[in-house]
Amino acid sequence: MKTSIATVSISGNLREKLEAIAAAGYDGIEIFEQDFIAFDGSPRDVGNMVRDHGLEITLFQPFRDFEGLPEPMRAKAFDRAKRKFDLMQELGTDLVLICSSCHASSLGGIDRAAADFNELGEIAKDRGIRVGYEALAWGKHINDHRDAWEIVRRADHSNVGLILDSFHTLSRKIDPATIRSIPGDKIFFVQLADAPLIEMDLLYWSRHFRNMPGEGDLNVQGFMQAVMATGYSGPVSLEIFNDQFRGGSSKLVAVDGYRSLISLMDDVRRAEPDISLDLPDFPRRSETTGLSFIEFASRGEEAQRLGAYLESMGFSKIGKHKNKAADLYQQGDIRIVLNQEISGHAATQWNARGTTVCDIGIEVASARDTLERAAHLGNSSFNQPLEEDELDIPAVRGLSGSVIHFVGNENGMDRLWETEFSQTADHKGFGLRKIDHLAQTMSYDDMLSWSLFYTSLFEMKKSPMVDVFDPDGLVRSQVVETADGSLRVTLNGADTHRTLAGSFLAESFGASVQHLALACDDIFTTLEKMIKHRFETLPMPSNYYDDLSARFDLPAGLLDKMKRANVLYDQDDGGTFFQCYSKEFTGGLFFEIVQRDGNYQGYGAPNAPFRIAAQKRIKSIKGMPKV
Repeated sequence: MKTSIATVSISGNLREKLEAIAAAGYDGIEIFEQDFIAFDGSPRDVGNMVRDHGLEITLFQPFRDFEGLPEPMRAKAFDRAKRKFDLMQELGTDLVLICSSCHASSLGGIDRAAADFNELGEIAKDRGIRVGYEALAWGKHINDHRDAWEIVRRADHSNVGLILDSFHTLSRKIDPATIRSIPGDKIFFVQLADAPLIEMDLLYWSRHFRNMPGEGDLNVQGFMQAVMATGYSGPVSLEIFNDQFRGGSSKLVAVDGYRSLISLMDDVRRAEPDISLDLPDFPRRSETTGLSFIEFASRGEEAQRLGAYLESMGFSKIGKHKNKAADLYQQGDIRIVLNQEISGHAATQWNARGTTVCDIGIEVASARDTLERAAHLGNSSFNQPLEEDELDIPAVRGLSGSVIHFVGNENGMDRLWETEFSQTADHKGFGLRKIDHLAQTMSYDDMLSWSLFYTSLFEMKKSPMVDVFDPDGLVRSQVVETADGSLRVTLNGADTHRTLAGSFLAESFGASVQHLALACDDIFTTLEKMIKHRFETLPMPSNYYDDLSARFDLPAGLLDKMKRANVLYDQDDGGTFFQCYSKEFTGGLFFEIVQRDGNYQGYGAPNAPFRIAAQKRIKSIKGMPKV
């Protein structure tokens, strides 16, 4: 299977785009006409530069407003096509995309269009060129791949074929199963794009809001299953028009795109094993049972403060690392490592960000298989020198300098804590059992990347994106989680440093994890014990509880208990939810204590604006720099 991406999908000049695309592992590119025109060099120079990067030009595009024109416009269109064919020969590519006409003067009629393409096919044949026809979703007469195929069929020329684009099909809610009846050898090229479901003009939606397969809400997998069922064996390419991508990191977007392609095609072959697909064999998405550990990098007074904070929550320091300046705190199934090393990854993170979550450990069925899948998806592995009594735990680099370890049961990893740590105490605690969810903060531009990272690697699903209102801006939030809730991650994307999330990013120089939510069975008993040990809850205003009593039929005694302990409340069709927040303990980091009753599926989202406002009331004055 050849992978490809349109140069319009990423930022930079043509040379920068080629470098990013080649580094990500693609086989070829769709060269967008504007990228070629803007390049200061001949067509031959461009072709040679592409091949010097180990790439091929899989497609030249776009050629617009060709078919169905009256004279003399028709003759001019054929003349334009001949000039493009000359150009393509200089570039060293043989396939051009012609999209269905939007020209005001174009005439309808499938037979008229077919005749135009038959004649063009003869010209193309003489020059060794193939012509691909694509139905634009907003085409004047042709906006459905079924009509485009009928034109190609009637043109009946070996050098004229069909180009399919998932966005143009799925945005118009056309059943992709209709593709299955098309002969695979008449499909010349396939372009892929996903998109969030938004009710808007098709052209505007297409030009600004496409994203990578798996990042949106369209049935791209069903589309590709239908395509591959035809016997199609050509390139699978990304054509992504997205303002965010074209203003972001070309390297990151290129890697995300490659990851999305490989993950998608792996899903296709697993869904329909009879489909012939030239793709390396690698493990399926990993099953996970939750978080194995959270590791903080800290130092000096901040480390002492964090340790004291953990103890006020009922954590016990149960072990010391045999080789490193790292302590293990535990309560229930929650393990937190406090790393004070002066060298290595943790030290680097501390030097850059102060106290920060530098490592996340995720429990998986097989660490080896997870690492292998991660490598095939283009993730960079992470390694550090090992000392005596240290296990080689597979790991990859996430975004923002983060590291994620995969903790399985092979190679002695089932005895990780006994092997690497000297046990110094037992743990009892105040009732905290497990990590309910991990809350990661990032720039809005990185949200899709993080979502794709989790959903392509693990058996996780993503929720619809929601808006969280901060007094100083908007934060977008999305949850990725396993079906059983064993691993839950909230992704919070900030656009401005004025929001609480944005301020955390600015002050921590892009740290990822902002808070941990810890689950218990009786939040009031747990909080009572914690408060006795100097745990400080985030004060909530009386207005919140007055409003709560109006929205929910809560017993007066329960409402009074919540008010005294600064506990917030939510409910859904499945159950109820209690939550309480700590004050910030350092660098914008904080904890959340939660109790889920019944089958509550949410995260207390209606409470987020009030929590944020409360946090901002006790922070430093807006605009004042962190000392």
